[in-house]
Amino acid sequence: MLNFLNSLLGRHPEQIKANVEIYTWQTCPYCIRAKMLLSWKGVNFTEYKIDGDETARTIMAERADGRRSVPQIFINNQHIGGCDDLYQLDAKAQLDPLLFQVTGDR
Repeated sequence: MLNFLNSLLGRHPEQIKANVEIYTWQTCPYCIRAKMLLSWKGVNFTEYKIDGDETARTIMAERADGRRSVPQIFINNQHIGGCDDLYQLDAKAQLDPLLFQVTGDR
């Protein structure tokens, strides 16, 4: 049934090869929204819950060119930005090509 729905909606989660990482806080509404979009697309992602962990937040900021807000999203080790950036890529039809890229990391 799920395969039928995926094909009906034009989703192809089996083709998603990208390594997706997201830094979040558990109750952050933007984090929840970003994870919803990724889940809707069938993306398996690694989530780093950094609630109150200043060391983890510093690591995230180093990877995200100094950005300390959450979420911070990376696809194939490329910094995408936050929730609004993710949705903007999707609206411009630029997100799916990133998700279908294969990397040597996996």
